[in-house]
Amino acid sequence: MVTATSLASPFICCPLKLSSSSPSYINPQRNQRSPTSYPCIKADLDQNTVVAISVGVVSVAMGIGIPIFYESQIDNASKRDNTQPCFPCNGSGAQKCRFCLGTGSITVELGGDEKEVSRCINCDGVGSLTCTTCQGSGIQPRYLDRREFKDDD
Repeated sequence: MVTATSLASPFICCPLKLSSSSPSYINPQRNQRSPTSYPCIKADLDQNTVVAISVGVVSVAMGIGIPIFYESQIDNASKRDNTQPCFPCNGSGAQKCRFCLGTGSITVELGGDEKEVSRCINCDGVGSLTCTTCQGSGIQPRYLDRREFKDDD
């Protein structure tokens, strides 16, 4: 078995040898350890080492804290009712057809003052289409609800 007094390392000191020539950090008046205490570890840390350790601890804390924060925000948002009206259709659930501009018919000038009016092929003569953002509900979907997850297999 290896004892603390038999270890040969510049980083470990043993307070078991209490003498008048002991360093000040082992002095029994300053350090109230009993003679049977464990060895203490000496470490001469420079400023760069302290900064590196601090950055590591903060990085780990941020790596754990940020995902937990976002998860709690997502949970809180899913508990609230979504009442924000859809922006593209102003909450109506329908958008004006871009081909016929909401009239339901297309007018084509043939020349010589001749015009041909036909039903719009985009909206089938209705003049409006179901809003593609809210799918006709009139409520602005949340960000993750807008995404379509497709299986690419």
